[in-house]
Amino acid sequence: MVLDELAAMIANQLKVAPEKVVRDARLVEDLGADSANVMVLIMDIEDRYGLQVEDSAITTLKTVGDVVEYIEKKLQ
Repeated sequence: MVLDELAAMIANQLKVAPEKVVRDARLVEDLGADSANVMVLIMDIEDRYGLQVEDSAITTLKTVGDVVEYIEKKLQ
């Protein structure tokens, strides 16, 4: 499941408890990500799922749920 895999990736990278990485958690405000964290996360997602995240999409990915939905749409 994308959410579970993504939550593990985010928790590991941001050093937060996995239970804090829920669908409505905001990457920056709730989980403490900065722009460098977001870029590393994007690269990890691209590697893990074999897809390309467009630069224009990055600014729209505010919550964990946004990222999950984006990945799921790209994988269809």
